[in-house]
Formats: sequence, C-alpha cells, structure tokens
Amino acid sequence: MSNTFDVVVIGGGPGGYIAAIRAAQLGFSTACIDEWKNDKGGPALGGTCTNVGCIPSKALLQSSEHFEHAGKHFADHGIKMTGMTLDVATMLARKDTVVKQNNDGIQFLFKKNKVTFFHGRGSFVKAGEGGYELKAGEETVTARHVIVATGSSARALPGAPFDEENILSNDGALRIPGVPKRLGLIGSGVIGLEMGSVWRRLGAEVTVLEALPTFLGAVDEQIAREAKKAFDKQGLKVELGVKVGEVKKAKGGVSVAWANAKGEAQLLEVDKLIVSIGRVPNTTGLNPEAVGLKLDERGAVVVDDECRTNLPNVWAVGDVVRGPMLAHKAEEEGVAVAERIAGQHGHVNFNTIPWVIYTSPEIAWVGQTEQQLKAAGVAYKAGTFPFMANGRARALGDTTGMVKFLADAKTDEILGVHIVGPMASELISEAVVAMEFKASAEDIARICHAHPSLSEATKEAALAVDKRTLNF
Repeated sequence: MSNTFDVVVIGGGPGGYIAAIRAAQLGFSTACIDEWKNDKGGPALGGTCTNVGCIPSKALLQSSEHFEHAGKHFADHGIKMTGMTLDVATMLARKDTVVKQNNDGIQFLFKKNKVTFFHGRGSFVKAGEGGYELKAGEETVTARHVIVATGSSARALPGAPFDEENILSNDGALRIPGVPKRLGLIGSGVIGLEMGSVWRRLGAEVTVLEALPTFLGAVDEQIAREAKKAFDKQGLKVELGVKVGEVKKAKGGVSVAWANAKGEAQLLEVDKLIVSIGRVPNTTGLNPEAVGLKLDERGAVVVDDECRTNLPNVWAVGDVVRGPMLAHKAEEEGVAVAERIAGQHGHVNFNTIPWVIYTSPEIAWVGQTEQQLKAAGVAYKAGTFPFMANGRARALGDTTGMVKFLADAKTDEILGVHIVGPMASELISEAVVAMEFKASAEDIARICHAHPSLSEATKEAALAVDKRTLNF
C-alpha cells in the first residue's frame, strides 16, 4: 500500500472525518489520522463530539428527561408509577453503546468511501517537493494537501487542574458513577448547563457560578430571561457576576471560595465540580514549527475566510480555527475545503449557523439578537408567539417558552430567529433555510404549516412581526 495521498486529514472529529469522506467522494486518494482510543485501546473515531461531547451528552439528557417525566409528569397522563428506581450504571452503559455505534459508523463510512485510516497521533515532519511528510502513529505518510482538524480541549481553571474524579471537564461530567448530592458548575456555557440539567433531573442539588453579570450573554436577552425563569423554577441555582477564588479538594468533594456580585465572600461545598469556562484549540503535538505553520496567541491555526493557512496546500477547519466551536460548523468547513481543493466553490455562511443548547427547555437561535441590532443601529421589527398558545405544546404538556422573529423594518428580511421551548433544536432549521434564501417574515407567515404542530408557533411568530397573530 502506498503511503502517498492527495489529501491527508489530521483529526477524525466532525470536521475531519467529513472532510476526508468528501475528498474521497471527489476522487482524491485520502487518508485520515486520529489518535482517540476507546477503553480497549482501539480507535474511537468522531472526536470530542462523538466521544465526550455532543453524542453522549444527548444520550444522558434523553435518559434523564425520561426519568423526570416518569417521576413528575406521567401521573398527569394517568400513568401511575410505583417503586421507580434509578440505575445510573445502566444509564451510562446505554450512553457508551450510543457512542460506540457512532464510532463504528464512521469506520464503516471510511471503508465505504475508501478512506485509509491511521490510528495514532498525526503531526508534521517536514515540507518537501511532493507535499508534506507527516507522522501517522507509527507510520510516515506524504500528503499533497493537508487538512488540520484537531479540534479543541476543555479549558481548566487556573490552579485547579482536571482530575476527572472531583474536578471535572465535559469528559468526567459524562462519567459520574452515581448522582452527587451537591453538584457545582463554574461557567454557565452550553456544556455546563446541559450537564447541570442532566444531574439536576436525576436528583442533584445544582449551583452554577457565572462570572458574567448576565445570563447567556450570547443569547437574545428576551429569550435568555425566559430560559432563566424556567431554570429557576426547576431549582437550578444560578449565581451571576461572581468572582471565583480558591478551589480546593476537600474530604469527599470540592470547596470553592467565591464572592457574589456585591463582593460578599461565600463558600460552596460540593461533591463534584464541573468546570465549563470554554475550550482551547488543540494543537499540542501537531509540531507546526517543523513546517512553519502559523498559530495565533490562543494556539489556534491562523486561516483566511476559505480556511487556507499561511502554507500552500495546508488547510484547517473546525474548533482549531477562528469562529464558533460547533460540530456542524466544522462539518461545513470540512466539506467546503475538500471542494475547494477540487477547484469548486465551497459554501459556509457564518451568518446562518444555528446554535442550540439542549437543556429543558431547549434554546436555539440563528442570526442576530435584538441587542446586536440595537447596537448596530439597524431598524427592525419583532414578533413573538408563546408555546402556551400552541395546541401541540399543550398536548405534549410542555408550554414553556416562545418563538421570536426579528425582521428588517424596511425590507422585512429575516435577521434573526430565537426559540426557547420544546424541540427548539428541530424547529430552528426552518429559520436557517429561510435565511439562506433571504426570505422575509411574510414568506414564513404565508407558508402552510401542519396542524397541530410546534412549527405553527414559528408561523405565528412571523405573523406577529406584522401584528396579526391568529391564535394569540
């Protein structure tokens, strides 16, 4: 087997494996190098997303939601539960099975598309006339084009490194063997809120310490307030504007010294502490200096708008470059780069990348927030519709939240759509499609939506932009 390829991808996460598959589809001889190992030492393709991120967290969110429904809401449907117990080990085992199915699925896709896979760390060795020499685990390969897709790693709190037993990253948060009585979270980002939601539903007393004075600052303010009300009602305690001090491992747990927004000293004692204060680009071991690959002050690979690095025929995508650290953003960049290598025109529109927080209620949005439009001086119209007025939401027994449309005051073009409520992660796709085609709020208002469906709330919010809702 020749170890010379047209395209070699370093990293097998969403950006990497998708880039490899698309490159192979376009007729390039393609290889992917990935070092992630399962608990038996074998390959575990899929990166952070599949192994310790998107996929396992959704599996646990689903399990914990079933548990909460059975314990608190089934009686409303005439379903009586007695003697209900929780088996965390089985729940975690199911999560692991879901992860393995995704790992195996990617390996199958590589075989189907004739992508050569090397299990081990990928790194640069040197540049040559034929391209770039790379280490691929124990082997050496040559690539005409290289796509760096090495992802990101959890940022640790200074002075409190992860031990994944008491002080946890997203990895450890997914493997807590039993429900902690008291769970602390530092940071109210996506990972923190999702993991906090899982363990709160299962019975943990959860406290979130957030340094920022506002809750979910990147989210539309009206939607964030609605989400905060729901979380408060559920018993998720969120402290804003805090200053975290010393974090110490104590007997049977962790203690966190912190000051509230007034500067008053506080002490939080918990059994487990999840730190969710962002992620850092993963370039450790890539050996970029061997070829002169340029990194920025954060350690991210520097790229232009088309994901080109400072080196000819070296590209980078996903969490390791600028832009949002989202799996679907990485996938789109991976496809776009493969197509650019083939001389095509890859498409990634940063203005229509959807964001989702898989809490209950779910939060999803695309485009600009109301505060962003105000800051930019853009004249806009807003329309909202509450799920409490939606028939399908009532039937589901989940009427929390709303859909919100923001449209240009003159042209009516949709500038942003924001949802907090049931199945927001699915509902946002309609808005993404509409915005890609430069649709107006009136376009959505005129489209027939199935009845009864949650999507009718989207139509009604679009109608509300023109102040003509039909069901509220």
